[in-house]
Amino acid sequence: MVRFLMALALLFSVQAHAQVTQRNLLAKKYSQAAFSEALLPHGQWAPYPKTPEAWRAKTDPAELAKIIKAGEEALEKPIPLVTASLLLDFTRSGDRERHAAASFGRRNQLMNLVLAESMEGKDRFTEAILNSVWAICEETYWGVPAHLSAQRAKNGLPDVEDPTVDLFGAETAAVLALTDYFMGEKLAKISPLIRPRIYFETNKKIFEPLRQPTRYGWLSTTNPVNNWNPWIVSNLLIADLLLENDAKKRADNAYQYTVFLDRYFNSLGDDGGCDEGPSYWFAAGASAYDALAILESATNGKVNIYDEDLIHKMAAYVYKVHIANDYFVNFADADPKLKPDGLMLYRFGKAVEDPELAAFGEWAYGQFGAVTGGNGYQRPRKVWNLLGTAELKADKNKTYKPVPNAWLSDIEVLTARSSNGLYLATHAGHNAESHNHNDVGDFIVYADGEPVIVDAGRGNYTARTFSSKRYELWFTQSQYHNLPVINGLGQPAGKQFNARNVKSNASDKEVSLAMDIAPAYPQQAGVLNWNRIVKLNKVKNTIEIADDFALKQKPDSLQQIFMTVCQVDTGTPGKIILTTAGKKTVSLTYDPKAWTVATELPSTEGMEYSSFKTKWDGSPVTRIVLTAKTLKPKSKHSFIISKS
Repeated sequence: MVRFLMALALLFSVQAHAQVTQRNLLAKKYSQAAFSEALLPHGQWAPYPKTPEAWRAKTDPAELAKIIKAGEEALEKPIPLVTASLLLDFTRSGDRERHAAASFGRRNQLMNLVLAESMEGKDRFTEAILNSVWAICEETYWGVPAHLSAQRAKNGLPDVEDPTVDLFGAETAAVLALTDYFMGEKLAKISPLIRPRIYFETNKKIFEPLRQPTRYGWLSTTNPVNNWNPWIVSNLLIADLLLENDAKKRADNAYQYTVFLDRYFNSLGDDGGCDEGPSYWFAAGASAYDALAILESATNGKVNIYDEDLIHKMAAYVYKVHIANDYFVNFADADPKLKPDGLMLYRFGKAVEDPELAAFGEWAYGQFGAVTGGNGYQRPRKVWNLLGTAELKADKNKTYKPVPNAWLSDIEVLTARSSNGLYLATHAGHNAESHNHNDVGDFIVYADGEPVIVDAGRGNYTARTFSSKRYELWFTQSQYHNLPVINGLGQPAGKQFNARNVKSNASDKEVSLAMDIAPAYPQQAGVLNWNRIVKLNKVKNTIEIADDFALKQKPDSLQQIFMTVCQVDTGTPGKIILTTAGKKTVSLTYDPKAWTVATELPSTEGMEYSSFKTKWDGSPVTRIVLTAKTLKPKSKHSFIISKS
């Protein structure tokens, strides 16, 4: 087991930023011949129960009852229509949700029906399963319109002559593979053409298009890849291993997908951190574990890299960025709140022999329950979770010991806790990270598990979100993060806009991150250096932000932004009182001779912003703007955050 412990009084100096390291953990350990030899034959691999009796022997009865109820609810619903107009909705309006509701709804219904029938075995759900399978097989394209840019025809309607593979096409392949696994014999009794149709469509839409891997960015061998890679690969593996009857093709495909997975591991820094944030880690690092678990199961444990240091660190990342309850550090597009999948975390912790991760999983399972069933993504994971409910009982009294400090040196993220309930997370990095926000030098603060100074988070995904207009959205701009605005300018996007001289320090007295964020600003801002130190003072139990800067000339304007979801009282000069939803008060002190203070509410109107009406439990995001009264080319200033 690899544990992370920040050494006291140890100073780190780093030069990070994403690059590809040709580790090739799987390919170097297993040749194609060795892999093929280790792989269990198609008819001998039975990863999940198939009969009601087997399900009852391995699953919590309460979970079985929930699954059957979900199947009954699915039985009452018509199959959603996926029309050409819905597919065109993305290019016509920019909306992604109307098509997703129909397409994802089909797959949710099918999986709920399949699991219910497998667990009950009375043929109540079989006819509905037949119709759902047929409807999905009839679809031209299994992905979402936002991902059609991989096709030669680009966005619009999908080109049936140019199939391409995206996240949700791979998800669909896994859904149909699981359907065939659980229901194949019953479907064959209705018609001998159904199972061949499932295979034909999966082969045509998924397996064959992957013979041209160079057309997919998520399979790059030279550029870092993100969650798409392990998310897709985990679904490809289950689809191939369950559907492919040709032994050689099955083994060749599975090995190729294993090689694809190496490209994700090659993209990670040595710290194993996820620059997309913890909510995306559940689709990235956790999906990598899904793939490894499938490989381990399908080879009777012979294909196994859980002893690799990188895998340990990738696993440990998720509890290093946990704040409290369902709050996690949410830099970039990550969500601030999520209900972690405790059963998966427990299984992953056991696999890599990390008792802290296993304990975190037990705690999460007790707090938030089982993540199982047919809805949502990563369905093979959720089926495996079901089997864990017989071994692990949900216990709300389970606890775990949070990590006091963490330093993730490659993604340049630091976290720290004080003895009086203050929590700090800050980062350096660059402005070309996956799901990037322009936010080099940003930080967040929580008090007793409640948000105080926040990264507002992402809005709703639309056509603008991943287009050239991405940074027109306020929540991606540095001007709406806890950063300076210099001469009216914020940070641009791009890897060259980064932090330099990054140093992390941890001692008995403080945990801090020092960095020069000058390179993160454009030349027009005229910044020579902007040395920022973000510090948790363990003696005073305060958080301190100190800036020491030099500009080419006296600026026209200078502002410091603080984003919050607290009630804001600016009535006392030099002190901003922030009141949390739980009525805790936190003070943000500043020099009233140096700054004026104002507040504003960023827009929540429009497709991209509607989620901000509910994201922070209904609390509005407030932008606090401190404006410098005296403008100098060189100066220092500081801000202190403390519990009142």
